[in-house]
Amino acid sequence: MSASKPLVFVVQKHKATSLHYDFRLEIGGVMPSWSIPKGPSLDPSVRRLAMPTNDHAMEYRDFEGVLPSGEYGAGAVMIWDEGTYNAEKEITKGIREEITDPKKGNAVMKEGLKEGNLKFHLFGKKLQGSFALVRTKGFGGMKESWLFIKHRDQYAVKGYDANDYDFSARTNKSLAEIAASE
Repeated sequence: MSASKPLVFVVQKHKATSLHYDFRLEIGGVMPSWSIPKGPSLDPSVRRLAMPTNDHAMEYRDFEGVLPSGEYGAGAVMIWDEGTYNAEKEITKGIREEITDPKKGNAVMKEGLKEGNLKFHLFGKKLQGSFALVRTKGFGGMKESWLFIKHRDQYAVKGYDANDYDFSARTNKSLAEIAASE
């Protein structure tokens, strides 16, 4: 990670065994990842389950296409959203400071990842504004789960459903078009 380059994120819509969205944040030169079955939301009243998955290499954020049958995660992958982000640090309850320096932001995010409480401001093509990822004790026998939460700000949209936006942030193709192109 270069101190002058902003931190990046990507959301990949993935039709494998089941349809889900993979949310990835650059932290420490890799992309820790969470699978969000129902997709991210811009509605602050909605809490989305986010299951941690393996960290991915930075280069994977550029993948859009079809993972071949027989491979782990086989199926179509779309770059649903991408952009940069700034870490946020809570000063007092509900008041957050945006960390615009990538090096300091990376340190804040590493600490938040360890603590299970990440706050960040996304500058994406579809996702904008302040969000949180918060680790929970797990649901239904799952060892670890997180919640993806939109903070109330000028980018909040009541009733937002990610599935209403089935087009790539890079190519404008739908997931079906990506699947058919391979």
